[in-house]
Amino acid sequence: MGFFNRGKSKDDRPDTGAVDVERADDVVDDAVAADDAVGAVDLDADDTALGGRRSGGPLDRAEVADDRDYLNLGAIWLRGQQGMELRLEVNEQEQQITGVTAVLGESAVQLQAFAAPRTEGVWVDIRNEIAASIVDAGGTAEVLTGEFGEELLTRMPQAGPDGRTVFMPARFVGVDGPRWFLRAVVSGRAAIEAAAAQAVHEVIRTTVIDRGDEAMPPRELLPLRLPDAEPSGEVEGVGDAEGAEQAGRPGVDDLKPFERGPEITEVR
Repeated sequence: MGFFNRGKSKDDRPDTGAVDVERADDVVDDAVAADDAVGAVDLDADDTALGGRRSGGPLDRAEVADDRDYLNLGAIWLRGQQGMELRLEVNEQEQQITGVTAVLGESAVQLQAFAAPRTEGVWVDIRNEIAASIVDAGGTAEVLTGEFGEELLTRMPQAGPDGRTVFMPARFVGVDGPRWFLRAVVSGRAAIEAAAAQAVHEVIRTTVIDRGDEAMPPRELLPLRLPDAEPSGEVEGVGDAEGAEQAGRPGVDDLKPFERGPEITEVR
Protein backbone atom coordinates (compact mmCIF):
# COMPACT_ATOMS: atom_id res chain seq x y z
CA MET A 1 0.00 0.00 0.00
CA GLY A 2 1.08 3.58 -0.51
CA PHE A 3 1.45 6.62 1.67
CA PHE A 4 0.66 10.22 0.79
CA ASN A 5 2.64 13.10 2.19
CA ARG A 6 3.68 16.68 1.62
CA GLY A 7 7.12 18.20 1.34
CA LYS A 8 8.72 21.61 1.07
CA SER A 9 10.40 23.02 -2.03
CA LYS A 10 13.72 24.39 -0.80
CA ASP A 11 15.15 27.43 -2.55
CA ASP A 12 18.77 26.47 -1.81
CA ARG A 13 18.54 23.03 -3.42
CA PRO A 14 18.04 22.32 -7.12
CA ASP A 15 14.64 20.81 -7.85
CA THR A 16 13.02 19.53 -10.98
CA GLY A 17 11.41 22.85 -11.71
CA ALA A 18 14.51 24.93 -10.98
CA VAL A 19 16.59 23.14 -13.61
CA ASP A 20 14.32 23.85 -16.50
CA VAL A 21 10.73 24.98 -15.98
CA GLU A 22 11.55 28.34 -14.42
CA ARG A 23 13.78 29.10 -17.38
CA ALA A 24 11.16 27.82 -19.79
CA ASP A 25 8.43 29.93 -18.18
CA ASP A 26 10.42 33.06 -19.03
CA VAL A 27 10.24 32.27 -22.74
CA VAL A 28 6.45 32.53 -23.17
CA ASP A 29 5.46 33.36 -26.72
CA ASP A 30 3.18 36.42 -26.58
CA ALA A 31 1.87 35.63 -30.05
CA VAL A 32 -0.01 32.58 -28.78
CA ALA A 33 -1.15 33.98 -25.42
CA ALA A 34 -4.56 34.86 -26.83
CA ASP A 35 -5.00 31.24 -27.82
CA ASP A 36 -6.06 30.40 -24.25
CA ALA A 37 -9.34 32.27 -24.39
CA VAL A 38 -12.22 30.56 -22.55
CA GLY A 39 -14.13 28.17 -24.75
CA ALA A 40 -15.21 24.58 -25.30
CA VAL A 41 -12.47 22.05 -25.95
CA ASP A 42 -12.76 20.05 -29.14
CA LEU A 43 -10.74 16.94 -28.30
CA ASP A 44 -10.76 15.54 -31.82
CA ALA A 45 -9.57 18.83 -33.30
CA ASP A 46 -6.90 19.28 -30.65
CA ASP A 47 -5.53 15.77 -31.02
CA THR A 48 -5.37 16.21 -34.78
CA ALA A 49 -3.51 19.48 -34.41
CA LEU A 50 -1.08 17.91 -31.95
CA GLY A 51 -0.40 14.89 -34.14
CA GLY A 52 -2.35 12.36 -32.06
CA ARG A 53 0.39 12.20 -29.42
CA ARG A 54 -1.94 11.01 -26.65
CA SER A 55 -3.07 7.74 -28.22
CA GLY A 56 -1.72 5.80 -25.22
CA GLY A 57 -2.45 8.34 -22.48
CA PRO A 58 -2.35 10.43 -20.37
CA LEU A 59 -6.03 11.40 -20.47
CA ASP A 60 -8.00 14.62 -20.58
CA ARG A 61 -10.73 15.11 -17.96
CA ALA A 62 -13.38 15.02 -20.68
CA GLU A 63 -12.30 11.49 -21.60
CA VAL A 64 -12.95 10.03 -18.14
CA ALA A 65 -16.51 8.96 -17.36
CA ASP A 66 -15.85 7.25 -14.01
CA ASP A 67 -13.53 9.10 -11.65
CA ARG A 68 -14.07 6.96 -8.52
CA ASP A 69 -10.66 5.25 -8.72
CA TYR A 70 -8.71 8.49 -8.99
CA LEU A 71 -7.08 10.72 -6.41
CA ASN A 72 -8.12 14.27 -7.33
CA LEU A 73 -5.25 16.71 -6.84
CA GLY A 74 -6.80 19.51 -8.85
CA ALA A 75 -5.21 19.71 -12.29
CA ILE A 76 -3.72 16.20 -11.93
CA TRP A 77 -5.65 13.04 -11.08
CA LEU A 78 -3.81 9.83 -10.27
CA ARG A 79 -4.84 6.20 -10.07
CA GLY A 80 -3.26 4.16 -7.28
CA GLN A 81 -0.94 1.20 -7.81
CA GLN A 82 0.21 -1.50 -5.42
CA GLY A 83 3.12 -0.16 -3.36
CA MET A 84 2.91 3.39 -4.73
CA GLU A 85 3.71 6.31 -2.45
CA LEU A 86 2.70 9.85 -3.36
CA ARG A 87 4.35 13.07 -2.24
CA LEU A 88 3.39 16.67 -2.86
CA GLU A 89 6.02 19.33 -3.37
CA VAL A 90 5.08 22.63 -1.75
CA ASN A 91 6.55 26.08 -2.27
CA GLU A 92 6.22 27.44 1.26
CA GLN A 93 7.01 31.00 0.24
CA GLU A 94 4.20 31.19 -2.30
CA GLN A 95 1.95 28.67 -0.48
CA GLN A 96 1.60 26.73 -3.71
CA ILE A 97 1.73 23.03 -4.51
CA THR A 98 4.15 22.80 -7.42
CA GLY A 99 4.19 19.09 -8.27
CA VAL A 100 3.40 15.55 -7.25
CA THR A 101 5.87 12.66 -7.14
CA ALA A 102 4.89 8.99 -7.34
CA VAL A 103 7.45 6.58 -5.84
CA LEU A 104 7.49 2.94 -6.89
CA GLY A 105 10.29 0.91 -5.32
CA GLU A 106 13.62 2.32 -6.50
CA SER A 107 12.00 4.55 -9.11
CA ALA A 108 10.08 7.80 -9.02
CA VAL A 109 8.25 10.11 -11.41
CA GLN A 110 7.50 13.77 -10.78
CA LEU A 111 4.44 15.17 -12.57
CA GLN A 112 3.65 18.79 -13.38
CA ALA A 113 0.90 20.13 -15.66
CA PHE A 114 0.98 23.45 -17.53
CA ALA A 115 -1.34 25.50 -19.68
CA ALA A 116 -0.63 25.31 -23.42
CA PRO A 117 -1.93 26.81 -26.68
CA ARG A 118 -4.97 25.21 -28.27
CA THR A 119 -3.48 24.49 -31.67
CA GLU A 120 0.20 23.69 -31.12
CA GLY A 121 2.35 21.80 -28.64
CA VAL A 122 5.12 23.21 -26.48
CA TRP A 123 7.17 20.09 -25.74
CA VAL A 124 9.71 20.54 -28.54
CA ASP A 125 10.65 24.03 -27.39
CA ILE A 126 10.67 23.09 -23.71
CA ARG A 127 12.76 19.99 -24.40
CA ASN A 128 15.38 22.07 -26.19
CA GLU A 129 15.46 24.57 -23.32
CA ILE A 130 15.87 21.81 -20.73
CA ALA A 131 18.70 20.24 -22.74
CA ALA A 132 20.52 23.57 -23.09
CA SER A 133 20.15 24.28 -19.36
CA ILE A 134 21.52 20.88 -18.35
CA VAL A 135 24.45 21.01 -20.79
CA ASP A 136 25.32 24.50 -19.55
CA ALA A 137 25.43 23.05 -16.02
CA GLY A 138 27.97 20.41 -17.09
CA GLY A 139 25.59 17.54 -17.76
CA THR A 140 24.57 15.65 -20.88
CA ALA A 141 21.25 15.49 -22.71
CA GLU A 142 20.22 13.07 -25.45
CA VAL A 143 16.93 12.95 -27.37
CA LEU A 144 15.50 9.42 -27.56
CA THR A 145 12.24 7.98 -28.87
CA GLY A 146 10.20 6.24 -26.19
CA GLU A 147 6.65 5.15 -25.48
CA PHE A 148 5.40 8.73 -25.28
CA GLY A 149 7.35 10.04 -28.27
CA GLU A 150 10.60 11.95 -28.16
CA GLU A 151 12.00 12.30 -24.65
CA LEU A 152 15.20 13.57 -23.07
CA LEU A 153 17.70 11.31 -21.29
CA THR A 154 19.90 13.47 -19.08
CA ARG A 155 22.84 12.95 -16.74
CA MET A 156 23.92 15.56 -14.21
CA PRO A 157 27.39 15.42 -12.59
CA GLN A 158 27.58 15.38 -8.80
CA ALA A 159 30.23 14.63 -6.23
CA GLY A 160 29.87 11.12 -4.85
CA PRO A 161 30.46 10.17 -1.21
CA ASP A 162 34.05 9.21 -2.01
CA GLY A 163 34.74 12.48 -3.83
CA ARG A 164 34.54 11.02 -7.31
CA THR A 165 32.19 12.46 -9.90
CA VAL A 166 28.99 10.50 -10.43
CA PHE A 167 26.26 11.13 -12.98
CA MET A 168 22.61 11.11 -11.92
CA PRO A 169 20.34 9.94 -14.78
CA ALA A 170 16.82 11.22 -15.35
CA ARG A 171 14.36 11.05 -18.24
CA PHE A 172 12.18 14.02 -19.15
CA VAL A 173 8.92 12.97 -20.80
CA GLY A 174 6.56 15.55 -22.29
CA VAL A 175 2.99 15.08 -23.53
CA ASP A 176 1.00 17.77 -25.35
CA GLY A 177 -2.74 17.62 -24.75
CA PRO A 178 -5.76 19.85 -25.48
CA ARG A 179 -4.68 23.21 -24.02
CA TRP A 180 -2.37 21.51 -21.53
CA PHE A 181 1.11 20.05 -21.34
CA LEU A 182 2.25 17.33 -18.92
CA ARG A 183 5.89 17.07 -17.93
CA ALA A 184 7.09 13.87 -16.23
CA VAL A 185 10.59 13.49 -14.78
CA VAL A 186 11.53 9.84 -14.32
CA SER A 187 14.36 9.08 -11.89
CA GLY A 188 15.86 6.01 -10.26
CA ARG A 189 16.04 2.67 -12.04
CA ALA A 190 13.14 3.54 -14.32
CA ALA A 191 15.26 6.26 -15.91
CA ILE A 192 17.62 3.69 -17.49
CA GLU A 193 16.02 0.23 -17.10
CA ALA A 194 13.09 -0.76 -19.32
CA ALA A 195 11.73 -3.35 -16.88
CA ALA A 196 11.65 -0.88 -14.00
CA ALA A 197 10.01 1.75 -16.23
CA GLN A 198 6.84 -0.27 -16.84
CA ALA A 199 5.13 0.66 -13.57
CA VAL A 200 6.21 4.29 -13.88
CA HIS A 201 4.90 4.49 -17.43
CA GLU A 202 1.57 3.12 -16.20
CA VAL A 203 1.37 6.09 -13.81
CA ILE A 204 1.91 8.46 -16.73
CA ARG A 205 -0.54 6.62 -19.03
CA THR A 206 -3.36 6.69 -16.48
CA THR A 207 -2.81 10.27 -15.31
CA VAL A 208 -5.79 12.57 -15.97
CA ILE A 209 -5.35 16.30 -16.59
CA ASP A 210 -8.19 18.63 -15.59
CA ARG A 211 -7.25 21.80 -17.49
CA GLY A 212 -10.34 23.83 -16.55
CA ASP A 213 -11.89 26.53 -18.72
CA GLU A 214 -10.18 29.64 -17.36
CA ALA A 215 -7.87 31.62 -19.62
CA MET A 216 -4.18 31.10 -18.74
CA PRO A 217 -0.97 32.06 -20.53
CA PRO A 218 0.94 29.17 -22.10
CA ARG A 219 3.39 27.41 -19.75
CA GLU A 220 1.69 28.63 -16.60
CA LEU A 221 1.60 25.91 -13.93
CA LEU A 222 -1.87 24.42 -13.54
CA PRO A 223 -3.01 24.57 -9.89
CA LEU A 224 -2.75 21.53 -7.64
CA ARG A 225 -4.40 21.04 -4.25
CA LEU A 226 -4.69 18.59 -1.41
CA PRO A 227 -7.23 15.83 -2.06
CA ASP A 228 -10.67 16.14 -0.47
CA ALA A 229 -10.84 12.38 0.00
CA GLU A 230 -8.86 9.37 -1.03
CA PRO A 231 -9.95 6.82 -3.63
CA SER A 232 -10.62 3.21 -2.83
CA GLY A 233 -7.45 2.19 -4.68
CA GLU A 234 -3.88 1.58 -3.48
CA VAL A 235 -3.03 5.01 -2.07
CA GLU A 236 -3.85 5.27 1.63
CA GLY A 237 -3.27 7.77 4.43
CA VAL A 238 -2.43 11.48 4.45
CA GLY A 239 0.63 12.74 6.29
CA ASP A 240 3.49 15.21 6.03
CA ALA A 241 7.14 14.87 5.07
CA GLU A 242 8.43 15.24 8.63
CA GLY A 243 6.23 12.39 9.83
CA ALA A 244 7.41 10.24 6.93
CA GLU A 245 11.04 10.87 7.76
CA GLN A 246 10.49 10.10 11.43
CA ALA A 247 8.89 6.83 10.39
CA GLY A 248 11.98 5.94 8.39
CA ARG A 249 10.67 6.85 4.95
CA PRO A 250 12.63 9.27 2.74
CA GLY A 251 11.33 12.84 2.54
CA VAL A 252 10.29 14.60 -0.64
CA ASP A 253 13.65 16.31 -1.07
CA ASP A 254 15.30 12.90 -1.51
CA LEU A 255 13.39 12.49 -4.76
CA LYS A 256 14.82 15.35 -6.83
CA PRO A 257 16.01 13.92 -10.15
CA PHE A 258 19.41 15.53 -9.64
CA GLU A 259 19.70 14.93 -5.87
CA ARG A 260 20.78 11.73 -4.17
CA GLY A 261 17.81 9.56 -3.40
CA PRO A 262 16.11 6.56 -5.06
CA GLU A 263 18.38 6.96 -8.06
CA ILE A 264 21.06 5.13 -10.02
CA THR A 265 24.51 6.65 -10.39
CA GLU A 266 27.08 6.07 -13.09
CA VAL A 267 30.72 6.55 -12.15
CA ARG A 268 32.99 7.85 -14.89
